[in-house]
Amino acid sequence: MSMREEEGRFPDQLHAHAVEQMRQEIAEMDLPQLRARVEALLDEVFFLRRQRMEREDMVGQLRDANENLVIATLNAQTLREEAEAVNRRQNEFLAMLAHELRNPLSPISMAAALIRRTPDASPQLAKLQEVITRQVEHMGRLLDDLLDAARISSGKITLSLDVVPLADVAARAIETVQPRLDERRQLLHVVLPLPDVMVEGDPVRLTQIFTNLLANASKYTRDYGRIGFIARADDDTVVVTVEDNGEGIPADVMPHIFDLFIQGPRSLARSEGGLGVGLNIVRNLIHMHGGQVEADSAGPGKGSRFTVTLPRSRKALHEEGVPAAVSNPAKSCRILLIEDNLDACDTLKSFLELEGHAVATAHEGNAGLAAALEQPPDVLICDIGLPGMDGLAVIEQLRLSAGGARPFAIALSGYGQAQDRIRAIDAGFDRYLVKPVDPVALSSLIASEDCQHRKPPT
Repeated sequence: MSMREEEGRFPDQLHAHAVEQMRQEIAEMDLPQLRARVEALLDEVFFLRRQRMEREDMVGQLRDANENLVIATLNAQTLREEAEAVNRRQNEFLAMLAHELRNPLSPISMAAALIRRTPDASPQLAKLQEVITRQVEHMGRLLDDLLDAARISSGKITLSLDVVPLADVAARAIETVQPRLDERRQLLHVVLPLPDVMVEGDPVRLTQIFTNLLANASKYTRDYGRIGFIARADDDTVVVTVEDNGEGIPADVMPHIFDLFIQGPRSLARSEGGLGVGLNIVRNLIHMHGGQVEADSAGPGKGSRFTVTLPRSRKALHEEGVPAAVSNPAKSCRILLIEDNLDACDTLKSFLELEGHAVATAHEGNAGLAAALEQPPDVLICDIGLPGMDGLAVIEQLRLSAGGARPFAIALSGYGQAQDRIRAIDAGFDRYLVKPVDPVALSSLIASEDCQHRKPPT
């Protein structure tokens, strides 16, 4: 290779005057010096060539690394999308599962209500009715817990914040759990704060927190055991302790006690189980209220203690001294019941007739709409999941075609998510009830002023 060709390969730092100076130096050199200089130049050329090759190799490595990074990013995005799809399918499955399980619970609940109203019922029949009612309520709570766990994990739970007395929240939770405590002859020791101790939160969710803790304490405490519910307040916080002398929490379970699907030791003799989601719901709801919860136990057989700390509110109640509403018996109404589940339809119809109402039924959406248009009812009770035409379409068509007649419309559904309720109300329903329907709540709703004022005077 000629010198001129080599010159073309030199780095840009070798300027023209440097090349010319080099030529002059070479011209003045003798042969040994020239050879030494050429060898030095060749070494420098090889060194620069090796550096260039190393730089090219490094550029190649960086290019490969960048390609791998792009591929990893795309894979991560794909995995995230797949995880979101799996989570979405899980939530849809849980919602469908709850719907399918609530459908048979509804006629069971209504049948229990009918048994309670049976004239001259024997004590044994009354006892069976109580058992059925308790187990239906327990099944309903399990379904609610399962769905709440899914909603929390997907961020779909929102709080309706208000200022509420802690004593009122605690009293409602104790009232809910009291039948279970009585059944097992468990002694509950209660210390409540003064009525002026306020917390800012969602009253329903706060009640759920303490109900879950009390129910958990009852479940893991033997018959005739002791449970404590002790609340105290300081200037900035309120602290509620739920403790028991039950089975306790093993040391290996304690670090995971608030995780999903984690349960304490279960006796084969205990029939009442659980899903292992209640304490996870408790922790997440407390965190959403800006609080903390801690668990403590001295070990198996030595009981357990759960301590809830919540911020204390200094705000006053929005409404004070408002007397509780007194429910009056409902006047006789013409009710149209549209329900495709024959057992649910028959039991609900029988219950409403015992309440003194005239009840017509339909088992399909189109037939129900035709019946409502032919003889407008005072009250429409309509299932959402109907064959032919679903309940949302029925109420929309009825509102458009009724010529001014607006029966009080109650939606029934096994789906309990917020968006399901919103869709039903937006479609034209006045109320949305999740199955299994509480017979007492349904009677109170029909007797309410909102419903009764729709009925034309006779």
